[in-house]
Amino acid sequence: MSRFTDQTVLVTGGAGGQGASHVRALHADGANVVIADVNAERGARLAAELGDGARFVRLDVSQEESWVTAVAETEQVFGALTILVNNAGVQHPPAPIEATDRAVWARILDINLTGAFLGIKAAAPALRRAGGGTIINIASTMGIGGTARYAPYVASKWAVRGLTRTAALELGRDNIRVNAIHPGVVATPFITEPAAGGDAAIADFYSPEPYAVPRLGQPADITALLLFLASPDATFITGAEYVIDGGLLLGPALRKEAA
Repeated sequence: MSRFTDQTVLVTGGAGGQGASHVRALHADGANVVIADVNAERGARLAAELGDGARFVRLDVSQEESWVTAVAETEQVFGALTILVNNAGVQHPPAPIEATDRAVWARILDINLTGAFLGIKAAAPALRRAGGGTIINIASTMGIGGTARYAPYVASKWAVRGLTRTAALELGRDNIRVNAIHPGVVATPFITEPAAGGDAAIADFYSPEPYAVPRLGQPADITALLLFLASPDATFITGAEYVIDGGLLLGPALRKEAA
């Protein structure tokens, strides 16, 4: 039997990049998947590709009523919701704090932080009705340390860490686990293409050459960790943070010829 047979998963930002990788893998491993995204064309196309056991729901994670609708539709179509993946996130063009418009600050926190908060708020009752489940928040290595010129994004991901731990404490006795994943630089359009309004991609500022694992991450790397955390193999793990960055945060690795 597949690991996620009879499980229903809602993945935000599920139509592109890492989200689509998570959706495909969960579906292939037996789960019913709800692809929740603001991009209706891309989301509907992915649902059609996957066929039975997949459904697209338009979701603006920054809007509470949109969350209520998405969770209700999930339960109506597939029954009990058992796994929530708070994957949706946006980036902004690099700028120092002094040159960052307050509207940019508000938008990034609305989606990256408030979106995860509203997701937990909306999904927790459904997970409780299901008898328990798991919530996985996708944060970032930028939520572990500071990164110049990315203050809104960094602040949003630091805050997701505290939100994760608090939710784990509040929901643990309801048999609901809450964990966070902190990806490093992963080769998706989010990293390899400039943010809207920008002219440089994040990947332009990061060479993997100094990493202990000297390559960019791939969506499948993050998905493999997510599948473990969502599975029965991780039932004793909650409030945890998993850094998956090829050694980016460790600092420069010793060159092979010097070892």
